[in-house]
Amino acid sequence: MAKEQKILIVDNEPDFALALQMVLEAKSYRVATATNKARAQEKIKDEKPDVIILGTITPRGEAFPLHQWLKQNPITKDLPILVLDAPLEKRLVSGWSVDEAMQMEAEDYLTKPVEPASLVPRIQRLLDKVTRRIRVLVVDDHAIVRDGICSMLVLQRDMEVVGEAVDGKDAVEKALQLSPDVVLMDIVMPAMDGIEATKYITKERPQTKVLILTQYDDEENLIVTEQVGAYGFIPKRAASSHLIAGIKSVYGGKRFTEPLATGVSD
Repeated sequence: MAKEQKILIVDNEPDFALALQMVLEAKSYRVATATNKARAQEKIKDEKPDVIILGTITPRGEAFPLHQWLKQNPITKDLPILVLDAPLEKRLVSGWSVDEAMQMEAEDYLTKPVEPASLVPRIQRLLDKVTRRIRVLVVDDHAIVRDGICSMLVLQRDMEVVGEAVDGKDAVEKALQLSPDVVLMDIVMPAMDGIEATKYITKERPQTKVLILTQYDDEENLIVTEQVGAYGFIPKRAASSHLIAGIKSVYGGKRFTEPLATGVSD
């Protein structure tokens, strides 16, 4: 099932923002709105939009630092931005200055007034250009295992390795710092094991899905990983054939479990 596409509208003109929201929702997009920089940053962290419409914000100058933050943030730096500048008569109140405009990195730019319906095909073109990639954090204390997994994931057009962690403590820190969609988690590691790390991550960042990778594919481990909030369980012996399907499954909110082995694992 296709993932619902999300659009964030940042604009402090309530009539325009509401009209655009209604037009987009009628096209089955999920829409969030914000009226200032701080609220927009909150919405981005919560909603993970696929496209950002950066409209007019008062006082003048607020849109530019938000734009800079978007381009510097590892979560949003590649998201397409459509800038809606103020009309000439309002440019000194809520528009972009000449210096700001010269530093703009936006995929599309328009000046108000704009009919909300006219933005739909532009937004669709931006969405068509961008394939939302699943952000993956790989956690294992063996470098050769991490390298093997990363080599597999780098071949996937819809996946991106955002980081690697060498133990549970490192995994927790990087999960909170990098905001991955999926964490591939080993169980037996120094400093903090994968069970404790999973418990912490699922509590502090429930939108991140943890997929356990372990050589011990027994039923007890399966039960424990479910109890701490993991979304899936894949024995390492089956990782090469089931890993991609497992990542996609848990990213979509579905639990994934590769059948347990009937004999002793390697």
